[in-house]
Amino acid sequence: MNRNQLFATAVLLLCHLTYAQADFVKDSTATLTTRNFYLNRDFRQSGAPQAKAEEWTQGFFAEFQSGYTDGTLGFGLDALGELGIKLDSGPGRRGTGLLPYGPNSKQPADDYSELGLTAKMRLSRTQLKVGTLMPIHPLAYYSDTRLLPSTFTGAYLTSSEIDDLTVTAARLTEANGRDSSSNDDISYAGQSSDHLDLLGGEYALGKNLTLRYHHGELQDIYRQQFAGLVHVLPLGQGLSLRSDLRYFDSNDIGVGKAGKIDNRNFNGMFTLSVGAQRFSAAFQRLSGDSMFPVIDTGTPYVVNLVTYNTFTKANEKSWQLRYEYDFAALGIPGLTFMTRYVKGSEIRTPTVRNGSEWERDTDLTYVFQGGALEGLNLRWRNVTYRSGDGLTQKLDENRLIVGYTWKLW
Repeated sequence: MNRNQLFATAVLLLCHLTYAQADFVKDSTATLTTRNFYLNRDFRQSGAPQAKAEEWTQGFFAEFQSGYTDGTLGFGLDALGELGIKLDSGPGRRGTGLLPYGPNSKQPADDYSELGLTAKMRLSRTQLKVGTLMPIHPLAYYSDTRLLPSTFTGAYLTSSEIDDLTVTAARLTEANGRDSSSNDDISYAGQSSDHLDLLGGEYALGKNLTLRYHHGELQDIYRQQFAGLVHVLPLGQGLSLRSDLRYFDSNDIGVGKAGKIDNRNFNGMFTLSVGAQRFSAAFQRLSGDSMFPVIDTGTPYVVNLVTYNTFTKANEKSWQLRYEYDFAALGIPGLTFMTRYVKGSEIRTPTVRNGSEWERDTDLTYVFQGGALEGLNLRWRNVTYRSGDGLTQKLDENRLIVGYTWKLW
């Protein structure tokens, strides 16, 4: 569905809602989120195209979600508006992912924006959304790691008619990147496709075990299958072990500009929660002749997706150790800490046979719990990344993020 068809659908839906408001109005919500984002990336390798990437931006994200009209078949309408504003940047400091810049210009844009509408329909426990989407899906996960979230355009259906089983079917046709104002054809590695089709489901075996399977096909580019398992094992008061296992099988269905795709990716994370502390260990093992494919503007759904890197290069094997602490246990609610280390090896590229890389991250977050600043979120993210054995990228990075959400109604 293109943008003109979407707006026509929204107008017709609003006309219908004039005569059947009821829960459409009563159950509606509206929020405004602001995000102030500073990113400084210092390149340490010799011969880097630029010494650093440094930008400071202010973002606004407004979201309206309606309820549904009365009756067996309920209708609703959602809307979102995004605005990103440049506070400080320059041609020699661009490239952080916070601001767009044209292919023929090194000057970052002063601002960028998006308006999206989503028509929705509900029948029993089945819901269909058509328009602007932010899917949380193993094969099409939107990105919210910069100033503004990325979005997709398409149709997305979820159904829970059978107890404990959630079925998902979708067709995505366009994508808008996290630093873009335009909706472009959905693509991989710069090769456009007409659509991405998704079909799958998740089944809960009791309250502690969920089995997952999803199939995706990016037309004329690749086919991808995902199987997963999530299990939580209670071990006592304040003590539990969570296991999250994921497997992807990806193959091309037409070798074009994107090149040959042949990849298997088995990864998982085990997390032990002990009161206010969490200890995690993760692994990621890739095999095949290519890197792990992810649609452009999407986010790879893998456990070693960390602040800067994804550890999804061809043949890469990686592991992660992670520690988290909630200072509420020491009488400081709202303050949390996280640190992790990820190491990857056996990377293959056209020029490298045994490349390696590692990343160390530290996050410190505080959310004000009361007073005039209640809900204000402060975050500092620190990154150190190094690669070697034929790979030469090295960087140190800091991100400072201030966010706040107003509930308008």
